[in-house]
Amino acid sequence: MPLTEPYDDHLPPEGRAAVARDTGEVGGPAGSDEAVTPADGGVEAATDAADPADDGAPEPEPVLPEPVRQRIVTLTAAVLPGLPADEVPVPLRRVAKFAPNRRARLGAPAIAAQLTADPLFRQRVSARVLTDAGDLGAAVVEGTAPAAADPVEVAALAYLARPGGWRDLIEASGAAVRAEADSAVVAELVREAEQRATRAEHDRAVARVEAEKLRDELARVREELGQQREEARQLARTLREAQARERRANELLATERGRAARATADSEAELRRVRARLAEAEAAAGAARSSAKEARSVDDARLWLLLETISQASVGLRRELALDPVDTLPADFVAEAFADQPGTATGAATRARDTDDPARLDQLLALPRAHLVVDGYNVTKRGFGEMSLEQQRKRLITGLGGIAAQTGDEVTVVFDGAERIPGLPPTPRGVRVLFSRKGETADDLIRRLVRAEPPGRPVVVISSDREVADGVRRHGAYPLGADSLLRRLARS
Repeated sequence: MPLTEPYDDHLPPEGRAAVARDTGEVGGPAGSDEAVTPADGGVEAATDAADPADDGAPEPEPVLPEPVRQRIVTLTAAVLPGLPADEVPVPLRRVAKFAPNRRARLGAPAIAAQLTADPLFRQRVSARVLTDAGDLGAAVVEGTAPAAADPVEVAALAYLARPGGWRDLIEASGAAVRAEADSAVVAELVREAEQRATRAEHDRAVARVEAEKLRDELARVREELGQQREEARQLARTLREAQARERRANELLATERGRAARATADSEAELRRVRARLAEAEAAAGAARSSAKEARSVDDARLWLLLETISQASVGLRRELALDPVDTLPADFVAEAFADQPGTATGAATRARDTDDPARLDQLLALPRAHLVVDGYNVTKRGFGEMSLEQQRKRLITGLGGIAAQTGDEVTVVFDGAERIPGLPPTPRGVRVLFSRKGETADDLIRRLVRAEPPGRPVVVISSDREVADGVRRHGAYPLGADSLLRRLARS
């Protein structure tokens, strides 16, 4: 809606003249017979001629068709940045800074309101728009629009310039727009009708094709139905034959069941006979075991008598040879040779493993008069390497004392050392502790101990050194790995 309030009282004369023309005050100030001279002669003259005041009241703004309103906003938004800053109304200064593609879209309400309420602003916009329009703008100012011109463009220029008969131009443009819209609607209706007709023709063609397919499908279904009926008759005949075979099979099954029952009865009778024979055989076996036990008792008595005879013979032989019991064993002679000349050993023997099974060690120690020889540091460094040498020796000697007490065997432990080391724990009963002398290693001492034993005596050597194990094995000893003794000590 147009605003009826006049523009600011501080407007320049040409602005007040434009306001006067829009409100019907086409004359000069009160008491003067002269008209206000317009700023733009052609445009203002046309405006003065077009809008004479009838009774002094401003005419209402015409209702603009939507295309015309959009075109007016677009033209105004296009020339808005080109106006001087002081000629742009305050509400539109922010709109003038928008991007061209956003100015008309986002600032349309403010632009339309300012064109209605500010005649001077509309005059400045129309001057620039008419200049850009060229011949079409001049024709619109003169009130004669070319017949070939766009009615929307003509109406927009006429609204901005407002020459004589501008309302008629807008009405004519509205009529043309409406006629064009009606033509477009009619064309759209015709196009839709043609499309419906095309779709109907297409649907009829599709329906004919579908009908043909359905007829073919019906024929195929009928043919399949005939085949199914024939198959049903064949299946019924097959079923009757199968039922007849089933009856015959049931009869045969009943016959076989009778035979199986008779065979089961015969098998049970035979089983009873076999069980009776088994009982007789078990009784005979018991009698045989009793006889064998009596025979074994006789054999045991004979064996005992033989062993007793051998024992008495060995006692007589010892008496005849005048062999007195000895307190010194072969290893003691080797120990005496090393007691006064302790030696030192250089280097470290390489480790090797023969077997680490503690059960094997138990079996060997269970032999009569067995001699256990232990490579001391080879065992302690493998099992107690985190301890000091003194603690290693103490722990090993204490453990060997327990084995000697349990088995009653002779136990010798050999350490490398240039001299007898002070601080040794008391030697347990049955355990001999030796140190190698200077220039000889514990491995050499172990081999000498093994060679000193008589053939046939069980000697067990504990060392993971492969050279030691191979050397003592050649002299009839039993080499075992250090882990076998460590596990035996851990179990104790």
